[in-house]
Amino acid sequence: MKARASVIAQKLLNLYRQAHVIVGGWDAVNRVFVDEATDEILHELQDLPTGKMLIQHIKNLRDGTTPMDSIARELLPYGGMMNESADASDMADDELQQLISAIDSFNPSLDGINQFMANPIIKKFGDDWVSRSKNALFNNPEALRKFDDIVRVATAYRMWDNANDVLSKPITERARANLQVDMPEYETYLPMFGDEGKKMLHRLHGLLSSMPSHDAA
Repeated sequence: MKARASVIAQKLLNLYRQAHVIVGGWDAVNRVFVDEATDEILHELQDLPTGKMLIQHIKNLRDGTTPMDSIARELLPYGGMMNESADASDMADDELQQLISAIDSFNPSLDGINQFMANPIIKKFGDDWVSRSKNALFNNPEALRKFDDIVRVATAYRMWDNANDVLSKPITERARANLQVDMPEYETYLPMFGDEGKKMLHRLHGLLSSMPSHDAA
């Protein structure tokens, strides 16, 4: 389906542009690129802004020119400016200790996420809170491991909210296409909520199973 291919192409492009804030970095997103970029999706990428750069990056990954945990510097999105800003930590020692203290006292709950996100250090980082925190914790592997757990919990609650939003509205073909693209994340995170999460996941699967069939465009 052309509509679904365009949705996946946009998803891959979003991953490409946001790799600097995604847990796992290029190693994580490159595997998605290689697994999901069919010929149809590569065709869709040609007409999207910076899509040709992503196409070349995917080709480099597939022929071994670029390692799976890297990207050629000339193909970095935004000319590499986002990655450079993410690597530049201006955190003072007392701020670093404040961040580590917040990580150590984190409670894996919605209240815990809200409290962590309200921390002045995290608020200072804004939308770059993941990449800038990970950069600041580069020399502290234990705190970095705990921080990755916090990101995982935060992502789980985000997917829970997204799932509730999907289930609260009449389903459209585009919404189904988006749901199919995002289903691996739902399958990863919703089970973290126990039986209620599994029930929600079952309902989401039900929406996909009711998808009408269309001839490929």
